[in-house]
Amino acid sequence: MEDEALADIADRLYAAPLDGFVAARAAAVKEAAGQDKDLAAAVRGLPKPSVAAWALNMLARHRPDVPAQLGELGARMRAAQDALDAAALRELGRERRAMLADAVETARSVAREQGRSISDAMASDVEETLRALTADGGAANAVASGRLLKVLSADGVNDVDLDGAVALPGLLPAVPPGRPGGSPPAARRTTAQKAAADGTRTTTAPGSQPAPARPRLEAVRQTPRASSPPALERAKAVLAEALEAADDAGRLAGELREEEQQVRAEIAELQQETAELRNRLKAAEESLDRSRKRLSATAAGAKQAARAADKAARTAMLAQERVLRLGSS
Repeated sequence: MEDEALADIADRLYAAPLDGFVAARAAAVKEAAGQDKDLAAAVRGLPKPSVAAWALNMLARHRPDVPAQLGELGARMRAAQDALDAAALRELGRERRAMLADAVETARSVAREQGRSISDAMASDVEETLRALTADGGAANAVASGRLLKVLSADGVNDVDLDGAVALPGLLPAVPPGRPGGSPPAARRTTAQKAAADGTRTTTAPGSQPAPARPRLEAVRQTPRASSPPALERAKAVLAEALEAADDAGRLAGELREEEQQVRAEIAELQQETAELRNRLKAAEESLDRSRKRLSATAAGAKQAARAADKAARTAMLAQERVLRLGSS
């Protein structure tokens, strides 16, 4: 079984409408079974994505620029975090909120174009996953693959949990080790790394003997520690994150209050409409009752009138016969 063949089949499945996924997978398994049993088994094991994950897959496939721009923003945010640049973090936080809102609307639009609408709850899951994309390079690769299976979440400290989150995880690009997102903090760079970055290297004078290896403990003691960033800068970075979280919470609370007011207004309108309909129903029932009574009375009168008409017709017939008899005598 070749990874390329499996990836091609997976891409076709995860690019198709969600409602037809199971049937399309069964057809793909049947087609692959005639060529490679291992490939057929692997295709059979491709899970169906959640609705929110499917919407993100549609976004990645039809508007790849959107997750790419969010990934680039995430890299800038991680760089600002490493530099403890509180002002940049605040500005980038505002930029991320605006980009996330636009990205969610784009995802909803793309999903509608592909034949399915997503609810507000699913849209929240989409936003949470896109937020995780900005925090972690692995999450960005998972979303960009277009084979996402479930929503992602980031806590800003640990790597995003991608276990079972994407189909064919072994085919995702590798993310360099380090902090979430793959960029190691500047404070963790070793002296050798700094020397390499500066373009310098250690040399040994001609004819001299290399210095004997020092005990590990002595080397650790004599190696100068990297200077820690000032406490004020660390506090500013923490404050920037707290302000961003507060802004997000305030925005969410405002949106929920607005939605609450809208729902209350809808309920009031529906209650008024219900009352009006009940009044109309009551009036209609009363009118129906009167009409039934009129119908009953009219029907009885019609029957009585019909009997009287029959009697009058018979009387007229008898009178006519009598006239005829008298006229002929």
